[in-house]
Amino acid sequence: MPQEQDFERAWLAKFSSYLDEIAGQEIRKKVMKGSDKLSSHSSRQEVIGWTKKAMERLELLVDEDERKRIMTGCACQYPKSSLQEERKTYQETKDVDLVHQMLKEQFESFLKDALGLDEKLKEEIVKRGWGLAGVKKGNTIIATKIPKSGYLAEYMEETNPEKKRQYYCHCPRVRDALKTHEAISPTYCYCGAGFYKGIWEEILQKPVEVKLLESVLKGDDVCKIALYLPLSQSTASTPARV
Repeated sequence: MPQEQDFERAWLAKFSSYLDEIAGQEIRKKVMKGSDKLSSHSSRQEVIGWTKKAMERLELLVDEDERKRIMTGCACQYPKSSLQEERKTYQETKDVDLVHQMLKEQFESFLKDALGLDEKLKEEIVKRGWGLAGVKKGNTIIATKIPKSGYLAEYMEETNPEKKRQYYCHCPRVRDALKTHEAISPTYCYCGAGFYKGIWEEILQKPVEVKLLESVLKGDDVCKIALYLPLSQSTASTPARV
């Protein structure tokens, strides 16, 4: 029986690899200091404390563009196999609006078939612009993360803003940091932004720029990311910048 993957070690390996590739070996060693002792068996306070310090070192030693590249590279990725229909459609039509509609339909099917949500809750999630497709404005996609599915019911019912933020994030480090009021830099949230960046780069086969607009680590109610599609890929005549 295969061993369960150690989430912490797997993420740290990705982080280390992108640091090495983008910032270089010396900076990688400085940022990763102390990480060799961490694993999924470490205390949550150890993991949170190290993450906080690592982001501080990253911001001190690496410029903003490179920080974004490093952190987006660490993201959990949407399965590429599930994007091949959209990629093929884009290759054949060059129609971003059509592909965006396909992603919306795919996400709505996920809410109904995989999560088993009733029609009312599904409509509420779609109305808020949460999830896979986001909201398209010109050449910009505004993507708002859906609350972690395992806590979705609790999130929707909770009225306390602080507790809602704790239910919201998909990342265990962030959820635990919010519970302990540990202040991790929002730079870390570019990891989550990489999820959406990966989707559109797979479809378009071109680099996509991202910008973090809102984050629960900044005290916002949701995490919201702007993705700027290459201008030649947009059906809009004027770029919409946020």
